[in-house]
Amino acid sequence: MPPLTTSAFDLAGSLSAKADARLIADDERHFEAIARSLEQAITELSDRLDAERRAPGGLGREALERDLEIHRLTGRLRALRRFGLDLCLGRVVGADGSEPVYIGRLGLTDSTGRRLLLDWRSPAAEPFFAATHASPMGLASRRRYRWTDGRISDYWDEVFTADGLEGHAALDDQSAFIASLGTNRSPRMRDVLSTIQADQDAIVRADSRGALVVDGGPGTGKTVVALHRSAYLLYSDPRLAGHSRGGVLFVGPHQPYLAYVEDVLPSLGEEGVRTCTLRDLVAEGADAAVESDPEAARLKSTVDMVGAIEKAVRFYEDPPAEGMSVTTPWSDVWLSAADWAEAFAAAEPGTPHNEARDEIWEELVTILLDKHDLDDDPDDEGPGEYGADGYGPDGYGPDGHGGGVSADLLRKSFLHNRELVAALHRAWPLLEASDLVGDLWTVPAYLRMCAPWLSPEEAAKLRRADPGAWTVSDLPLLDAARQRLGDPKAALRKRRRAASVAAERERMAGVIDNMVAADADGEGAVTMLRGRDLQDSLVDEGALPAADPEPLAGPFAHIVVDEAQELTDAEWQMLLLRCPSRSFTVVGDRAQARHGFTESWRERLGRIGVDRAEVASLSVNYRTPEEVMAEAEPVIRAALPDANVPASIRSSGLPVVHGSVDELDAVLGDWLAAHPDGTACVIGDPGFRATARVRSLTPDLAKGLEFDLVVLVDPEAFGEGVEGAVDRYVAMTRATQRLVVLTPS
Repeated sequence: MPPLTTSAFDLAGSLSAKADARLIADDERHFEAIARSLEQAITELSDRLDAERRAPGGLGREALERDLEIHRLTGRLRALRRFGLDLCLGRVVGADGSEPVYIGRLGLTDSTGRRLLLDWRSPAAEPFFAATHASPMGLASRRRYRWTDGRISDYWDEVFTADGLEGHAALDDQSAFIASLGTNRSPRMRDVLSTIQADQDAIVRADSRGALVVDGGPGTGKTVVALHRSAYLLYSDPRLAGHSRGGVLFVGPHQPYLAYVEDVLPSLGEEGVRTCTLRDLVAEGADAAVESDPEAARLKSTVDMVGAIEKAVRFYEDPPAEGMSVTTPWSDVWLSAADWAEAFAAAEPGTPHNEARDEIWEELVTILLDKHDLDDDPDDEGPGEYGADGYGPDGYGPDGHGGGVSADLLRKSFLHNRELVAALHRAWPLLEASDLVGDLWTVPAYLRMCAPWLSPEEAAKLRRADPGAWTVSDLPLLDAARQRLGDPKAALRKRRRAASVAAERERMAGVIDNMVAADADGEGAVTMLRGRDLQDSLVDEGALPAADPEPLAGPFAHIVVDEAQELTDAEWQMLLLRCPSRSFTVVGDRAQARHGFTESWRERLGRIGVDRAEVASLSVNYRTPEEVMAEAEPVIRAALPDANVPASIRSSGLPVVHGSVDELDAVLGDWLAAHPDGTACVIGDPGFRATARVRSLTPDLAKGLEFDLVVLVDPEAFGEGVEGAVDRYVAMTRATQRLVVLTPS
């Protein structure tokens, strides 16, 4: 960006006291230095990136390292271009009288090595977020900026010592954080990094080992904490950083939620976190319907049902009980039932079913070769009138027998033996996950065998005519089946890659022969190229065909899951499969579980396989006004008396409005006319057509979102019992300013 020609501050007339040069002159000089350094950094990064792109691609690891460097430079350049001076969040001044330290979304150093911005995730930046009057952490004062269109439209000072006040701070009757709470919402989550509170920051910076549960009611900032923690962990924890170590996966409840928060992580200086919903983990998830029968959904939601997939696969891994004669052009070889069992046992534990078949085939071939009379050097007598392998066109030697045949010929013979191949296919077939799970619902005997604990009535609940009519409840089972089976085409890709490697070796052997022939004395370093290890190292592995890894298959080093109270035991298995380290950030509110949540978090996580869990609670409602919570609290306590209802810290001054559904258009029209900015949401009216600033959502899809105005349409129709109460509670607490409840007249 060009050097500053105008002030970085654009303060309204009502804030003239804050424009005093004594208060902002140091900041102005520092922002000028940031502007110069940013311009220089962007220029240097652009030049380095261009140079890397023009450089030769290289081979193997060299090519990989070049690609990683291009990715790193591109990400850094994109981050610097995304912001200008608003990279700076604020500053802190130490009680020891040291120079102010400026905190940024990213770290920034000038050409002399002077630190202009300290990355918000660094340990030295922690006091900016965590200092309180009870524990000032060595600070005299703290300043937070509000940026609007690249300039500071307001700032807030907090002082922790008497020396921090005089001539250095402008004090308001409200903090930066409280001021931010009353601002209008937009279709994307607001940038709240500069106003992270001490209780939230402590959770953001907590250790990543084991599982950390962030438990809190509506408006406590759970989602804010989850997103900031994702960015923080990738920056601070070397066990997580980098794709080779697995990285971080962030799992949200639904697509509207992911769209709402998609700008947050890049604004925190981190683009390496993958985000998804549970539906995204399975190919069938996009079109899966909600299970129409709650009892069927319950039966599919258990760990036992996920475990039934193992038995369903084992059914197709049964060696033949009878032996068979394997005929070759040279002789017949007997393959006994014991030989089959030995071959099946050769599959390495943990190898996916479809990939294990190659291991079984190799073991079968080894057994058959051991039973055949092999000639170690079948052409040592010379080809004569027979072929180079010592055999005639009919496959027999000069004595009319097939003894002494080479292993390669026998391998080819076995591969083309239709009876042998067919027998293996029957005993260990290649399977598709969709076929396996579909058979559970359409073949009663198969379901009885795989899930013997089901009663006849329960099994009947799961039966359906169309095996491919997938529901959300099927997704964990499809995922477990796909993980257990592996890709049916993996073996084909493996063979193609092996053929490519062989062809590349042959090509390199020709090159080496030419180089050796050109070596006049036949000695020296050139002759070392004959070594097989060195020849293999010359093969360009990067140029060979390889399958692109499924980006959400894992494993991941850490998984953050928001609205975790809704996950079934079966859905948890989808995440456990992708996180062997059991390193989780679990974000949720037991009082917002639509199907009830009677256990503690530790009990729930222990039951599904996470035995180390710490719980951190957030109990302050920063979002929802007191007026709204006064009506929402009785709604949830009627169904869940022990619900953890957070205390609101602010009032909007706007009482909850009750009216008739006939007034919907008038309510929205009046609000839109009076509020040129901000967003509204109608919850509970499927027929309402959304507009640019007014969303139309179900209570479930509104979860995790927030709006200036929320209009509930006939909330009693949301349902009865816990589910209905939770839906009403969730819908009401989406409001940050005004709540309107409309009922049928």
